[in-house]
Amino acid sequence: MTIACTESLLDQLPETDRALIAAARAVAANAHAPYSKFHVGAAGRYASGETVVGANFENASFGLSLCAETVMIATASAQGRLRELTAVAIFADGDLDGADIGAFIAPCGRCRQILAEAVGLCGRDLDVLMMSMDGSNRVRRTTAKALLPLAFGAG
Repeated sequence: MTIACTESLLDQLPETDRALIAAARAVAANAHAPYSKFHVGAAGRYASGETVVGANFENASFGLSLCAETVMIATASAQGRLRELTAVAIFADGDLDGADIGAFIAPCGRCRQILAEAVGLCGRDLDVLMMSMDGSNRVRRTTAKALLPLAFGAG
């Protein structure tokens, strides 16, 4: 299955998207990743233009680790603003075992399902911006629905 997406260079994006990616990049520096050394940041944009961020938080029993996207979505929900989300950006710093050269940082399966739940609550699809992991400043744009078209339980 091919995921519907477009690719462009970071400097070709609108300022609002560049700012969202910059927020994801900045929060990745706060990730707690002592085991993988893979720092991930996620930033969400509210309809007002404000951002909400999250960074991954690892745990010694890896299965209990929290992905950046999950932290960001949970924070938006805790703020009572989940329904206001319009876009998500993801940035990663570090080596991911098994990642192809030129790969983009994409949400894992669990995060795709959480994004699908958010889409259901927002009442609209969310743009998803994923940075390349090779430092080339390439950005892949897709939507949460395109990432998980047959989401479990999500309308």
